[in-house]
Amino acid sequence: MAESWGGGGARLADEAAALQIWPLDEHNARLLDAVHPRAWADPPAPAEPFDLIAIGAGAGGLVAAKQSARRGARSALVSAHLAGGDCLNVGCVPSKALLSVARAARAARRLAAEGVLVGADGAPLAALHVDFAAAMARLRRLRAQIAPADAHAATEAAGARVFQGFARFTGRDSLEVNGRTLTFKKAVLCTGGRAALPAGVPGLAEAPYLTHATLFNLTELPPRMVVVGGGAVGVEMAQAFAAFGSAVTVLVRSRRVLPRAAEAAARAVQAAMEADGVRFLFGARLAAVASEARGGGAALPLLRLEVEGAEGRRTLECEALLVAAGRAPNVEGLGLEAAGVRCSADGVVVNDLLQTDNPNVFAVGDCVAGVPRLTHVSGEMAKMAVQNALFGGAWRLSSLVVPHVVYTEPEVAMVGLSVEEAEGAAVPVDKYESSLEHNDRCILEGESADGGFVSVVCAKGTDSVLGATIVASRAGEMVNELTLAIKEKVGLEAIGRSIHSYPTAGEAVMGCGLAYIRSKWAGSPASAFQMRWVGYGVRADGLGSTEGVGKQWRLLLVLVAALLVAVAVAVAVAVAVAVAVAAAAAAAAAAAAGFPMMGDS
Repeated sequence: MAESWGGGGARLADEAAALQIWPLDEHNARLLDAVHPRAWADPPAPAEPFDLIAIGAGAGGLVAAKQSARRGARSALVSAHLAGGDCLNVGCVPSKALLSVARAARAARRLAAEGVLVGADGAPLAALHVDFAAAMARLRRLRAQIAPADAHAATEAAGARVFQGFARFTGRDSLEVNGRTLTFKKAVLCTGGRAALPAGVPGLAEAPYLTHATLFNLTELPPRMVVVGGGAVGVEMAQAFAAFGSAVTVLVRSRRVLPRAAEAAARAVQAAMEADGVRFLFGARLAAVASEARGGGAALPLLRLEVEGAEGRRTLECEALLVAAGRAPNVEGLGLEAAGVRCSADGVVVNDLLQTDNPNVFAVGDCVAGVPRLTHVSGEMAKMAVQNALFGGAWRLSSLVVPHVVYTEPEVAMVGLSVEEAEGAAVPVDKYESSLEHNDRCILEGESADGGFVSVVCAKGTDSVLGATIVASRAGEMVNELTLAIKEKVGLEAIGRSIHSYPTAGEAVMGCGLAYIRSKWAGSPASAFQMRWVGYGVRADGLGSTEGVGKQWRLLLVLVAALLVAVAVAVAVAVAVAVAVAAAAAAAAAAAAGFPMMGDS
């Protein structure tokens, strides 16, 4: 039985700090017992090669090792750091735990406006504050609760062997871990990435800056925070700490936040964050950093930042500097040259089947050049690599349809092409939009003024969905329908004709489908009749309206009745004509036969 991290003591605390996990309380001890057990006993190195070795125990490595083992392969996982990778330990899981508290704090401040007061005197929550230490303890508890799913024990239970240590290739089909050689038929690189630091900033390396890997170790709320970077991590954490009460400034090199999002989405997020008190400095660059420790037992340092921008050079002071300026791949020290694996500045180079230059070595996730660095992408790539490596598959990286969510308030969700990307690639498209301003659920939830919308991009003149952008409180839940539409080629018209529950924000997705249907009907006399008399789609949110429908249906019934009368008259006339024609024909036939007709003499 491996020694527990819960034994306490300065030595264990130092070991945990070396793994960038602190404080070593009961929650972090449980986490480390699951994802980096002390004195882990590696299994014996077999004489025969493994069918597959996954190098790295993040999302990609766990999926590759477990799935291949469950399908009958002799598999191994090499875990150098913390099983679960960034997602569990310093990424998705802790960040969303923190964001849920920030969301609750914002909601609590709105309670008085919604009729919820405190105490017999009906006092509003004017003095509400967040117990930051308690919020961080909750984060650590929830992270430890989720950790067993990624633990070494869970990987072994799936049938894979786990080696805890650093892997280094010694040849095209061999690697070394803890001084022992392991051979393989196939290997999958899943070494992930780390926070990238801006180059050429004097004093930064010596300063106690934070990244996503250390931010969640804080136990004291910084009164002032400066965030470097306007991407997803930067804006999410900036808004969260502003909700907790920090004075937050964001330095953005470009002229807008979220450079990969549609411009309208970026504007909506910026407006919401500014309403929460976040200050932005656009076109600004961190030029120098100086720090000094504070006396009196203060845990947080004082940092002085030199910032260059369009307005010249200025000095900012803060207690926390969060660097969120992108990611770099973990490819150093792996002996990739010995394996015949090539890297670019952006990561490991792979083909569309995820093979490196060594066809028996695959790579997935954040260590790969040119792929979205997202947990769900790493997991999906790992499934592809297992299929292609062991089971004769030809699953292609280019076939992936990847949704991307920024968990601000409101959220931004994106999949496929935006209008700006389509224009840049000279792809002719049509755009269909539905505003959440008139969405009943958003009105009822007090979210209709957040600038939310759904925008769907289709191939010109068709309902073939190429991409979508959603700005909404739960945009991440809404984008999955459109991801499926792109992947399975479900047309926007089919979405518009599908019943969506009322009242939901998801009706806005249907509204884009109805907008397409209206555009399809436009210009057709028959369709114009339908539009006028059925009353389809006249609301601003694209969902249709019942206004005037009773009158329209009465008029429609009158028209139908008139049409039926006209048909009846036409039938009667036709019958009379037919009788007359028949009589004339009979008379002519009789005359031709020589029979006297009545009246002849």
